[in-house]
Amino acid sequence: MKNMTGGQLTQIYNIATQQGCGQDEVQFLIESGYMADFFAGRWQEVNRTDFRKLGRLAPEDFGVKPDFKTFRTLKLGTGLKTADDFRKALKKADCNIGDWGNDILDKPAFKVAEAETEVELVVVSNAELGFENGATVKKTYARAKELGLELCPNEVGPQLRLQYKDQPKGEWLLVAMEPITDSDGNLSVFYVERRGVGEQWLSGYGGHPGHRWNAFARWVFLRRK
Repeated sequence: MKNMTGGQLTQIYNIATQQGCGQDEVQFLIESGYMADFFAGRWQEVNRTDFRKLGRLAPEDFGVKPDFKTFRTLKLGTGLKTADDFRKALKKADCNIGDWGNDILDKPAFKVAEAETEVELVVVSNAELGFENGATVKKTYARAKELGLELCPNEVGPQLRLQYKDQPKGEWLLVAMEPITDSDGNLSVFYVERRGVGEQWLSGYGGHPGHRWNAFARWVFLRRK
């Protein structure tokens, strides 16, 4: 681009290299018409899918944010206060609790809302966040925050299990939350799963910032208000 400033070129280079692009990919992006549309402010003319494929970049990094669909609205602060309250409610609802999900329910870091409130949830995979080869928890969280999503209160884990009664068989969803240290000293997040035989589970695993989940891992985030 003839009219590109040095600052703009540096911005493109920094963002692209942070995402793992090589020099050839960066140069291709700079010379493509996609960058002309971007700097001219013609956001509607940027083909987001093609743009991502060209440089393995999330187009949202350049100011175009996706419109995430609402997964569901969830109630928090429903009167369940303690780990035992949740265990009883889960048992009554015929839900199973995995060992580590059960373990982190007991930890002081597990908090519940003092008053009833509703939160809007979004489900997004690592691939949809631009990580076609998977990503660490740290990178997944950082990208989601850039796109206007927030981490869930950890109460979302057991509440989602209780309220998501129509979860499809074979589906499992990770709850994007501040991880809780379990009794073995490992960092875990909740995940909800419905196994092929129909059993509904609340479990915990894989919350360390360096833990890597594949591209198909699907996360539950909070929509920013």
